[in-house]
Amino acid sequence: MIEDIVIPIAGMITGIAIVLGFPLVILYARRMWNKPLHEAPPPEVLERLERIEHAVDSIAVEVERISEGQRFTTKLLSERREAEPARALPPKEPER
Repeated sequence: MIEDIVIPIAGMITGIAIVLGFPLVILYARRMWNKPLHEAPPPEVLERLERIEHAVDSIAVEVERISEGQRFTTKLLSERREAEPARALPPKEPER
């Protein structure tokens, strides 16, 4: 007897859940779709990132200057070695 009434009650509960749940799911989905993907960071963060960007640019310029100086020094040393003949040690006088 109780088994005969369980199926209709489960059907009614399922129907009510679908009727009430479907609009709620649509409402939640619309809220997710209209929500921006990324919120704008606070102005303090933007200022800090800008300072970091300027610092990295300055470091890049200084590293380039250092490497240019290193290349120039290496070039001068290699040209100097090519231009100079090999220096021989002066002959020693025989010991008496």
